[in-house]
Amino acid sequence: MKKLHLPIIIEQDEDGYYIVSCPVFKGCHSYGKTIDEALKNIREVIELCLEEEKEVT
Repeated sequence: MKKLHLPIIIEQDEDGYYIVSCPVFKGCHSYGKTIDEALKNIREVIELCLEEEKEVT
């Protein structure tokens, strides 16, 4: 499997949750109670975005 290095934006909301997004893909957002959980979740979303992009091309 090829490793990609994509930009990730991490913010913390007023409830303490970490909101993560990958600006490379439209609508590629997730969240988690911890940074580790949020990063795990965004990896899954990025994988879905990559699969969808692959299907379109």
